[in-house]
Amino acid sequence: MSIFQNARFYTTVNHMKDLPATRAEVAFVGRSNAGKSSAINTLANRTRLAYVSKTPGRTQHINFFELGDECFLVDLPGYGYAEVPEAVRAHWVELLGRYLQTRDSLIGLLLIMDARHPLKELDRKMLDFFRTTGQPVHILLSKADKLSRQEQNKVLALVKRELADYPGRISVQMFSSSKKTGVEEVEGVVKGWFDALGGEGGPEAEPPPEL
Repeated sequence: MSIFQNARFYTTVNHMKDLPATRAEVAFVGRSNAGKSSAINTLANRTRLAYVSKTPGRTQHINFFELGDECFLVDLPGYGYAEVPEAVRAHWVELLGRYLQTRDSLIGLLLIMDARHPLKELDRKMLDFFRTTGQPVHILLSKADKLSRQEQNKVLALVKRELADYPGRISVQMFSSSKKTGVEEVEGVVKGWFDALGGEGGPEAEPPPEL
Protein backbone atom coordinates (compact mmCIF):
# COMPACT_ATOMS: atom_id res chain seq x y z
CA MET A 1 0.00 0.00 0.00
CA SER A 2 1.20 3.52 -0.81
CA ILE A 3 2.67 5.76 1.88
CA PHE A 4 0.15 8.37 0.70
CA GLN A 5 -2.87 6.20 1.53
CA ASN A 6 -2.82 7.18 5.20
CA ALA A 7 -2.63 10.94 4.55
CA ARG A 8 -5.00 12.98 6.69
CA PHE A 9 -5.49 16.71 7.04
CA TYR A 10 -3.50 18.08 9.95
CA THR A 11 -3.56 21.90 9.94
CA THR A 12 -3.57 25.00 7.77
CA VAL A 13 -1.14 27.86 8.34
CA ASN A 14 -1.12 31.50 7.27
CA HIS A 15 1.97 32.71 9.18
CA MET A 16 5.45 31.26 9.60
CA LYS A 17 5.19 31.39 13.37
CA ASP A 18 2.34 28.88 13.23
CA LEU A 19 4.22 26.18 11.32
CA PRO A 20 3.99 22.86 13.22
CA ALA A 21 6.99 20.94 14.49
CA THR A 22 7.73 18.10 12.06
CA ARG A 23 10.55 15.68 11.29
CA ALA A 24 10.25 15.71 7.49
CA GLU A 25 8.07 17.37 4.86
CA VAL A 26 7.61 17.00 1.10
CA ALA A 27 5.94 20.01 -0.48
CA PHE A 28 3.76 20.35 -3.57
CA VAL A 29 3.97 23.59 -5.53
CA GLY A 30 2.99 24.80 -9.00
CA ARG A 31 1.09 27.30 -11.06
CA SER A 32 -2.46 27.82 -9.90
CA ASN A 33 -3.96 25.96 -12.87
CA ALA A 34 -1.43 23.13 -13.12
CA GLY A 35 -3.49 20.50 -11.26
CA LYS A 36 -1.67 20.49 -7.92
CA SER A 37 -4.64 19.67 -5.69
CA SER A 38 -5.85 16.98 -8.09
CA ALA A 39 -2.41 15.38 -7.96
CA ILE A 40 -2.48 15.26 -4.15
CA ASN A 41 -5.95 13.71 -4.15
CA THR A 42 -4.94 11.11 -6.73
CA LEU A 43 -1.79 10.10 -4.86
CA ALA A 44 -3.75 9.76 -1.63
CA ASN A 45 -6.58 7.95 -3.45
CA ARG A 46 -9.09 10.46 -2.09
CA THR A 47 -11.52 12.80 -3.80
CA ARG A 48 -11.45 15.77 -1.44
CA LEU A 49 -8.30 15.58 0.68
CA ALA A 50 -6.94 18.70 -1.02
CA TYR A 51 -9.46 21.32 -2.14
CA VAL A 52 -9.93 21.45 -5.91
CA SER A 53 -11.39 24.74 -7.10
CA LYS A 54 -12.74 25.67 -10.50
CA THR A 55 -11.17 29.07 -9.81
CA PRO A 56 -7.36 28.75 -9.90
CA GLY A 57 -5.51 30.40 -7.04
CA ARG A 58 -7.91 29.61 -4.22
CA THR A 59 -5.26 27.85 -2.09
CA GLN A 60 -3.71 30.80 -0.24
CA HIS A 61 -2.45 29.04 2.88
CA ILE A 62 0.03 26.27 3.64
CA ASN A 63 -1.87 23.05 4.24
CA PHE A 64 -0.30 20.11 6.10
CA PHE A 65 -1.29 16.47 5.63
CA GLU A 66 0.08 13.93 8.11
CA LEU A 67 1.52 10.65 6.83
CA GLY A 68 2.70 9.23 10.14
CA ASP A 69 6.02 9.09 12.01
CA GLU A 70 6.15 12.91 12.04
CA CYS A 71 6.28 13.01 8.22
CA PHE A 72 4.02 15.30 6.21
CA LEU A 73 2.87 16.33 2.76
CA VAL A 74 2.55 20.10 2.38
CA ASP A 75 0.27 21.83 -0.12
CA LEU A 76 1.71 25.27 -0.91
CA PRO A 77 -0.14 28.23 -2.45
CA GLY A 78 -0.31 28.16 -6.24
CA TYR A 79 1.44 30.95 -8.09
CA GLY A 80 1.02 32.99 -11.23
CA TYR A 81 -2.73 33.39 -11.57
CA ALA A 82 -4.93 34.33 -8.65
CA GLU A 83 -6.86 37.56 -8.85
CA VAL A 84 -6.46 38.76 -5.29
CA PRO A 85 -5.81 42.16 -3.68
CA GLU A 86 -2.15 43.21 -3.84
CA ALA A 87 -1.76 43.13 -0.06
CA VAL A 88 -2.96 39.52 0.02
CA ARG A 89 -0.69 38.60 -2.90
CA ALA A 90 2.34 40.16 -1.19
CA HIS A 91 1.70 38.21 2.01
CA TRP A 92 1.15 35.06 0.00
CA VAL A 93 4.44 35.44 -1.91
CA GLU A 94 6.40 36.17 1.27
CA LEU A 95 4.90 33.16 3.06
CA LEU A 96 5.71 30.83 0.15
CA GLY A 97 9.24 32.20 -0.28
CA ARG A 98 10.19 32.11 3.39
CA TYR A 99 8.84 28.60 3.79
CA LEU A 100 10.74 27.22 0.78
CA GLN A 101 14.08 28.76 1.71
CA THR A 102 14.08 28.46 5.50
CA ARG A 103 12.11 25.33 6.40
CA ASP A 104 14.67 22.90 7.81
CA SER A 105 12.40 19.86 7.71
CA LEU A 106 11.60 20.30 3.98
CA ILE A 107 13.39 17.38 2.28
CA GLY A 108 12.07 17.63 -1.28
CA LEU A 109 9.81 19.55 -3.65
CA LEU A 110 7.22 18.18 -6.05
CA LEU A 111 6.80 20.82 -8.76
CA ILE A 112 3.63 20.46 -10.82
CA MET A 113 3.63 21.75 -14.42
CA ASP A 114 0.93 21.38 -17.05
CA ALA A 115 2.47 19.04 -19.64
CA ARG A 116 1.03 21.22 -22.40
CA HIS A 117 2.81 24.32 -21.06
CA PRO A 118 5.96 23.26 -19.18
CA LEU A 119 8.82 25.42 -17.91
CA LYS A 120 7.02 28.74 -17.93
CA GLU A 121 8.96 31.72 -16.60
CA LEU A 122 7.58 31.37 -13.07
CA ASP A 123 8.39 27.65 -13.07
CA ARG A 124 12.00 28.43 -13.94
CA LYS A 125 12.11 31.10 -11.25
CA MET A 126 10.81 28.56 -8.74
CA LEU A 127 13.62 26.16 -9.67
CA ASP A 128 16.21 28.95 -9.35
CA PHE A 129 14.73 30.00 -6.03
CA PHE A 130 14.67 26.52 -4.51
CA ARG A 131 18.06 25.28 -5.71
CA THR A 132 19.84 27.28 -3.00
CA THR A 133 18.48 24.79 -0.46
CA GLY A 134 20.30 21.87 -2.08
CA GLN A 135 17.19 19.70 -1.78
CA PRO A 136 15.85 17.58 -4.68
CA VAL A 137 13.02 18.54 -7.03
CA HIS A 138 10.78 16.05 -8.82
CA ILE A 139 8.71 17.56 -11.63
CA LEU A 140 5.27 16.14 -12.45
CA LEU A 141 4.17 17.01 -15.99
CA SER A 142 0.46 16.90 -15.20
CA LYS A 143 -2.59 16.47 -17.43
CA ALA A 144 -0.61 14.04 -19.57
CA ASP A 145 -3.89 12.49 -20.73
CA LYS A 146 -4.48 15.64 -22.79
CA LEU A 147 -1.54 14.62 -25.01
CA SER A 148 -0.99 11.65 -27.31
CA ARG A 149 1.71 9.15 -26.37
CA GLN A 150 3.97 10.62 -29.06
CA GLU A 151 3.40 14.13 -27.72
CA GLN A 152 4.11 12.96 -24.17
CA ASN A 153 7.43 11.46 -25.21
CA LYS A 154 8.34 14.64 -27.05
CA VAL A 155 7.51 16.91 -24.10
CA LEU A 156 9.30 14.67 -21.59
CA ALA A 157 12.43 14.61 -23.74
CA LEU A 158 12.27 18.39 -24.23
CA VAL A 159 11.99 19.14 -20.50
CA LYS A 160 14.80 16.72 -19.64
CA ARG A 161 16.99 18.31 -22.29
CA GLU A 162 16.20 21.82 -21.05
CA LEU A 163 17.18 20.84 -17.50
CA ALA A 164 20.14 18.62 -18.35
CA ASP A 165 22.71 21.22 -17.31
CA TYR A 166 20.65 22.70 -14.51
CA PRO A 167 22.50 22.81 -11.18
CA GLY A 168 20.70 20.74 -8.60
CA ARG A 169 18.98 17.39 -8.24
CA ILE A 170 16.02 17.36 -10.62
CA SER A 171 13.97 14.47 -12.00
CA VAL A 172 10.97 14.55 -14.34
CA GLN A 173 8.00 12.35 -15.19
CA MET A 174 4.62 12.40 -16.92
CA PHE A 175 1.55 12.37 -14.68
CA SER A 176 -2.23 12.28 -15.07
CA SER A 177 -4.65 12.60 -12.16
CA SER A 178 -7.68 11.51 -14.20
CA LYS A 179 -5.97 8.40 -15.61
CA LYS A 180 -3.78 7.83 -12.52
CA THR A 181 -0.75 7.65 -14.78
CA GLY A 182 2.63 7.90 -13.08
CA VAL A 183 1.39 7.36 -9.52
CA GLU A 184 3.82 4.56 -8.70
CA GLU A 185 6.77 6.57 -9.99
CA VAL A 186 5.94 9.51 -7.70
CA GLU A 187 5.51 7.15 -4.76
CA GLY A 188 8.93 5.63 -5.40
CA VAL A 189 10.64 9.03 -5.52
CA VAL A 190 9.01 10.36 -2.37
CA LYS A 191 9.55 7.13 -0.45
CA GLY A 192 13.21 7.35 -1.40
CA TRP A 193 13.41 10.86 0.04
CA PHE A 194 11.88 9.75 3.33
CA ASP A 195 14.01 6.59 3.48
CA ALA A 196 17.16 8.70 3.05
CA LEU A 197 16.52 10.63 6.27
CA GLY A 198 19.24 8.63 8.00
CA GLY A 199 18.45 5.84 10.37
CA GLU A 200 14.84 6.41 11.24
CA GLY A 201 13.34 6.24 7.75
CA GLY A 202 9.99 7.62 6.73
CA PRO A 203 6.34 6.73 7.19
CA GLU A 204 5.50 3.09 6.69
CA ALA A 205 2.64 2.03 4.49
CA GLU A 206 0.06 -0.23 6.12
CA PRO A 207 0.36 -3.82 4.90
CA PRO A 208 -2.49 -5.10 2.71
CA PRO A 209 -5.17 -7.06 4.59
CA GLU A 210 -4.69 -10.81 4.75
CA LEU A 211 -7.01 -12.78 2.51
